[in-house]
Order: sequence, then structure tokens, then C-alpha cells
Amino acid sequence: MRIILDAMGGDNAPQAVVQGAVKAARELDVDITLVGREADVRGCLAACGAEHEARIQVVDAPEVITMEDEAGMACYNKRKSSMTVALTMLKAGEGDAMISAGSTGALLGGATQFVKRIKGIRRAALGPVLPNGDKGVLLIDCGANVDSTPEYLLQFAYMGSFYAQKMMGIEKPRVALLNVGTEDTKGGALQKAAFALLKQAHEAGRINFVGNAEGSDLFAGKMDVLVTDGLAGNVMLKTVEGLAKFMFKELKKVMYASTKTKIGALLIKKDLYGMKAMLDPSEVGGTALLGISKPVIKAHGSSDDRAIYNAVRQAVACVRADVAGAIEANIDYMKIEKPKEI
Repeated sequence: MRIILDAMGGDNAPQAVVQGAVKAARELDVDITLVGREADVRGCLAACGAEHEARIQVVDAPEVITMEDEAGMACYNKRKSSMTVALTMLKAGEGDAMISAGSTGALLGGATQFVKRIKGIRRAALGPVLPNGDKGVLLIDCGANVDSTPEYLLQFAYMGSFYAQKMMGIEKPRVALLNVGTEDTKGGALQKAAFALLKQAHEAGRINFVGNAEGSDLFAGKMDVLVTDGLAGNVMLKTVEGLAKFMFKELKKVMYASTKTKIGALLIKKDLYGMKAMLDPSEVGGTALLGISKPVIKAHGSSDDRAIYNAVRQAVACVRADVAGAIEANIDYMKIEKPKEI
């Protein structure tokens, strides 16, 4: 198996990307292609003693997509960028999955333009897994589509359900719709129309729809997949990330407030690190772009070498699980045919 990495994407590229790739190549039984400015990439390989690593290939790409580039057209306008070359290689079958910590908008646009969506999928979606019990909960969409339609939300539900089955090991994932209340009649026009479609799919035995859910239900263990439009999903995701950072900062203040609390902190230090790891994006690795015809993983922009390593591990799992194949095999149930004009 070969994983293609955008070596120039992210705040800590290329050093962190190269270091994570080297560790993955040595420990995960996988071949790696690093795409980026060759001199920079090879310099990083030499710095970590891996200039002759047999399982790592370097492909030169002189351009870099930055956050200042227009996201939707960045890959199209910069054909020699590391992200565009990596996506083009994936499309051509020169790798099994692609990872980038670069611009989310550029990656989504590039994946759609070059790798293409699965035929019948209206929009690709970002589906991060948030901590919730043993398995976690998949939040879909979390920012790929600010404006959504009821059909998009129906397809997000299907894609999220397949991901939960294949990647999270949940036999019959519980799918919920994010809303302002749990009652069936709640929400605006989008939520009401999506609710009707999800209920219909549930009654047909195709998904396990458990109804509406409020934001406070996210960590209550009531669902395995939470479906929403990209705007609400992104706000929820960033709120969760911000709250986690705030809580740990305040907890640290409490733990170091006195001799008594410092002793207590020492006694529970291991448990606190375990809790922190559960909320650390570096442990997850990245977020899958669901709906794209081949596995594309968006790593966090601030990814360190550990995050890149875990993103490779996630990409390997995605390839083996063949989530895209499951989506494609069920596409007929996921489309809403528009009425023909008379």
C-alpha cells in the first residue's frame, strides 16, 4: 500500500510531515510518497537520518498553496503545487490514499476537481470523530458545505453511517439530526425536510435514524453519527475544541494553586494525560473527506509529526475498509430524483 503525502501543507511543514512519514514507513508496513519542494524534503529526510529510506519516495512539486490563495480554485491555478500534484497522483492510481494538512478549502476543491466525487454524491463532506465513549461520534458535515439541502443531509447520513460501520466498528450506527430541539416538528425548513427524508430511509431499513438531537446531546452517548449542515457543524466543532483548551487551562491553574492541589495533581497525573490525549487532534490524525472516489484525509493545520503518523494510520485503515466502495454500492438509495418538467 502506498500513501501520498502533501509535504508542504500545514504550519509545521515540511519537517513535521517528513518526520511523521518516516515513522509511519518504519512502523506501519506502508510505502510513502512525499510530494513537495525536493531540496527541502530531502533536507528534512537527511536531518532525521532517513535519506536512504527504502519505503519513501520523493516527488518534486515547486509550488505551495498558501492560506492567501483563493481556496476553491487554488489547486486549479497552481497545477505544480504539492497538493495538486499529490491529488493528481492519487487520481492516476499512483497511491491508495492522499493526506494534506494544508488549506481545507483548497483540498476540498482540489479533491472534487481532480479526484472527483463518487458518481451521484452531490457534495463531499468532512466527518471528524469526536470522543464519546469507546467508539466516538462522527460529526458530518463540519465545514465543507456552508449551504446545504435536504438531499445533502440525507447523503451525509448515509456516508456517516457507512464510515461508522467500516471504520468505527459499529454494526448499526445510530444517526441523529442536529436541531434546536428533540421533537419531530422542530427546526427550520431545512431540518424539517431532512427529518422527513431520514425517517423515510429509517422506515425502509437503510439507516438507523434515532431522531433529532440538540448540541448538548453530543457527548451524552445518544448517537454514533450526528448530521448537520457545514455551518452549524463547524461552529460546534470549533466550540468543542475551544472549550477543551479552556477547561485544561483552568484545570492547570487549580492543580498548581497550592501544595495540596500539587500533590493531588501528581497522584492523578497519568489519568489527566489520558484524558488530554482523548481530546487531542494529534491522536486522531485527520478527518476523512467523505464522498470523494478515493480516500483523502485532511490533517489538522497545526499537525506535528505524531499527528501525521496517525493520519497515515487512519489513511491505511480507510483504504482497507473501502468506505468509498460502500457508498458507491448504495448510491441508488441516496439520491432524490427531481420531478420531470411537463
